[in-house]
Amino acid sequence: MKVVVAQSFERIHRSNLVGMGVLPLQFKDGTTAQTLKLDGTETYDVVGLSPAIRPQQDLVLRITRKSGAVENVPVRCRIDTPIEIDYYAHGGILPYVLREILKRGQ
Repeated sequence: MKVVVAQSFERIHRSNLVGMGVLPLQFKDGTTAQTLKLDGTETYDVVGLSPAIRPQQDLVLRITRKSGAVENVPVRCRIDTPIEIDYYAHGGILPYVLREILKRGQ
């Protein structure tokens, strides 16, 4: 799974991520990479993500630090529309469109 976590997204950047099958997650207000003191050595897991994902669903980003300490941070899924859910579920807009074309050709 590919994910980008940011403080905010420009509209076109967010939609391009979804179109490429990348999950855009946004920190809640007041939370940033700086306030979390992220240094790039952490590993991340997304908690609460399932095939039943909904637009703008709240999820949890589980951060495991190099020391082994774990922190759960609330984030918002920035898939904003139902069609973007379909794009993401298919791995991006191109795989989605190709599957739709193949369905019609059968």
